[in-house]
Amino acid sequence: MAQVKIVTDSTAMLLPDEIEKYQITTVPLTIVIDGVTYQDGITISPAEFMDKMAVAKNLPQTSQPALGVFTEVYEPLVADGSSVISIHLTKGLSGSVDAASQAAMMVDGDVTVIDSDLIDRSLGMVVLAAAKKAASGATRDEVLAEIEAVKAKTEQYVMVSKLDNLVAGGRLSKTAGLLAGMLNIRIGAHVVSGNINVETKGRGAKSTKAYFKKITDILQAAPNGVHAIGISTAGIPEKREELGEQLKAMFPDAQIVLQQTTPIVATHTGDAAIGFSYQLN
Repeated sequence: MAQVKIVTDSTAMLLPDEIEKYQITTVPLTIVIDGVTYQDGITISPAEFMDKMAVAKNLPQTSQPALGVFTEVYEPLVADGSSVISIHLTKGLSGSVDAASQAAMMVDGDVTVIDSDLIDRSLGMVVLAAAKKAASGATRDEVLAEIEAVKAKTEQYVMVSKLDNLVAGGRLSKTAGLLAGMLNIRIGAHVVSGNINVETKGRGAKSTKAYFKKITDILQAAPNGVHAIGISTAGIPEKREELGEQLKAMFPDAQIVLQQTTPIVATHTGDAAIGFSYQLN
């Protein structure tokens, strides 16, 4: 019976032992900082990126892997007759899914490309579930069904404290950004079907705290409990640890992963942003 192999991209925020244990292939995205090109997670770490972004003359630019990179990944994986399922971050933030889909059509083998509609650790949760299912000997169709089931129980929220990068990246007008900066406006957004939908706008840390409480209230009301939680921040490691301790007290049975977010996400959100991923049972 053909084996199922899992591919994703560097924004999935998987832990090194998860990648090794389940033999997940990770394709890096690219970041350009003041003319210098880096590969996410290979030639630049999330922490190094934050340091470089802080002193960069221009907003860093991100790009999906080239089509040829995907074909070079897929070809050896399908050579033994295995099926490949390639799961990527939302099309709303990257063209990675499109590049992967084009590459899949060029490869002589069974490659299925999935738009997770998610980012960061929420993407990682879906990838991890797929990899575990594949490792159990499941068929391609069974793994695809698992992906859809887990996606339905997985959510991603983002809390942005500084709106400069959203303005520089064209996702927020300069006028709105200036007013937001003057008023210390922070936003809370929910990633829905790949779209980043702003749900709240408020002044100062109290608004972020209120949005965080809204999310934890949802989790505490979940009838079957919480399987996993991920907190990814752009910088602010002390805040990340503080939130992690609160969540461990609230949800002692959930797997909780605290990380510095990928440069791809941090480029859009700027410093001091918080990503909140969760997967329900």
